[in-house]
Amino acid sequence: MTATPPPPPPAASPAAQEMSPADQRLWSTLTHVGGILFSWLAPLIAYLVLKDRGAFVRAHTATALNFQLTLLIAYVVGFILTFVVIGFVVWFAAWVLAIIFGIMAAIAANKGEFYTYPLSIKFVS
Repeated sequence: MTATPPPPPPAASPAAQEMSPADQRLWSTLTHVGGILFSWLAPLIAYLVLKDRGAFVRAHTATALNFQLTLLIAYVVGFILTFVVIGFVVWFAAWVLAIIFGIMAAIAANKGEFYTYPLSIKFVS
């Protein structure tokens, strides 16, 4: 009985191709809008999927994720402070800031500009 050689290993997958500038602007804009609608989940998924697809989209997804994680901390603090009644004010302020700054970031991304959220803690670079 002759032994057949094992099949060759599959070819290595190519590195992620860099997106066109228009696609990077689109996905950066959608990441910021997704942060408004889905909190930290949309920027996290976008960062994990798109971080190797271009410097512009990586910067915007990391920035959006950092801001949404900062807001998550504000929401937790607001929840804790609801027992002192002031927590609803913290929740409302964080919600308003998320909408305003998210729209400003989406507009900047759509124009092809970099944007830094004010009051954001840098967790991801």
